[in-house]
Amino acid sequence: MQLQTIVSRTAALALVLASLAACTTTDLTPRPAPVVTPPVQKPAALFVRPAAGATIARFDGVRNKGIDIAGNLGDAVVASADGRIVYVGGELPAYGNMIIVKHNETYLTAYAHLQTILVKENQVVRQGEKIGEMGKSNTDRVKLRFEIRKNGTAVNPEPYLNGLLQQ
Repeated sequence: MQLQTIVSRTAALALVLASLAACTTTDLTPRPAPVVTPPVQKPAALFVRPAAGATIARFDGVRNKGIDIAGNLGDAVVASADGRIVYVGGELPAYGNMIIVKHNETYLTAYAHLQTILVKENQVVRQGEKIGEMGKSNTDRVKLRFEIRKNGTAVNPEPYLNGLLQQ
């Protein structure tokens, strides 16, 4: 019986040793906390894109004082920022049917070549609100001419639309 006890104990000891060998040890030395970098947030754009189409003509400051955005007849045109409608009309032949929105003492935006105008002068509009529909008044194709005027001077709209310029 003693032999059986020795064999059983030896087997149990071998099993315990094998289990211990299979275990990994825990390193109790403190480690530095992982560095968490907050995601880079793109600054909010001062103005939103007034129509969904592709840009087909860029600002050059001479022949094109804004950008031309492609679209289909009747596509929505939205207010690029909160403001008050200061002009609705078609008296400027190069622009066709047009809306001008005054946003503050610094900025105006113009939306030209519209088929349909859905706002009236002195009306307050909110950013993203539909103000008209794309057309081809006094131009050869359906498009929106979008301009931003800063202190009365035409500026390139693209940096304002993508958040690169805030003021």
